[in-house]
Amino acid sequence: MTLFHRKYISTKHVRSKHRPWRWPWVLLCRITRPVLPGTWLINFITQRIFLVNSTVPWMVHFTSYVLGEVTIGRNVWKSFAVSGGCYIQGINGIFIDDDTIFGPGVKIISASHDTKDISKWVATEPIRIGKRCWIGANAVILPGVQLGDDVIVGAGAVVTKSFPSGAVIGGVPANIIRIQD
Repeated sequence: MTLFHRKYISTKHVRSKHRPWRWPWVLLCRITRPVLPGTWLINFITQRIFLVNSTVPWMVHFTSYVLGEVTIGRNVWKSFAVSGGCYIQGINGIFIDDDTIFGPGVKIISASHDTKDISKWVATEPIRIGKRCWIGANAVILPGVQLGDDVIVGAGAVVTKSFPSGAVIGGVPANIIRIQD
């Protein structure tokens, strides 16, 4: 091949063809998708060897903490695996439906302390989060809240009451910003 023909060949194709040391990494990325292999390994070691979040049957980010009765739908485990710094407390129960995603630092708290005796929990309704919801970073969802399908919770919002399907909410305490079509 002459120099003239070589300049028309894609350099990306030629480079990737001659880098066999990258093939294991590419294979690992495909196996552990959507979690990067390094994060997957740290999550695995933290959860299965150091027994942090060991009672949870799905992968949880190594900086997050999940306790109590938490039930998740399809594809929700991906947010648990990649969103760090989350605290999910399901003493009264938490139900998260299909395809819901959340950012880092989200707090979902289903029970609060009794004001007369702080060693006891107050029984309330479980938290229910609908399908295809999006919970922004550092949002807080408090006991008894029910969110309909397709609700977007703004970053940093404190959700103290329930909202209907299609609502975009934000603020402290959270209020409806608009309703989606």
